Amino acid sequence: MNVSRMIRIIAGFFIMLSLAMAHYSGQVDFAQAKWLWFTAFVGANLFQSGFTKFCLMANILKALGVKE
Repeated sequence: MNVSRMIRIIAGFFIMLSLAMAHYSGQVDFAQAKWLWFTAFVGANLFQSGFTKFCLMANILKALGVKE
């Protein structure tokens, strides 16, 4: 598995996880909104990496030895 594929998997997992946490948090709406900020953070990083070609997760995965 290469870095590009791993990034897509990790980003998709984080987005689904944060949406599930927002949905099932069982707290007041404010607690649910906190999890949605995490979703926005992941989406913003995907968006900026499309323009700048910089992705911190890619650098971390390469340092861990994942094939490019």
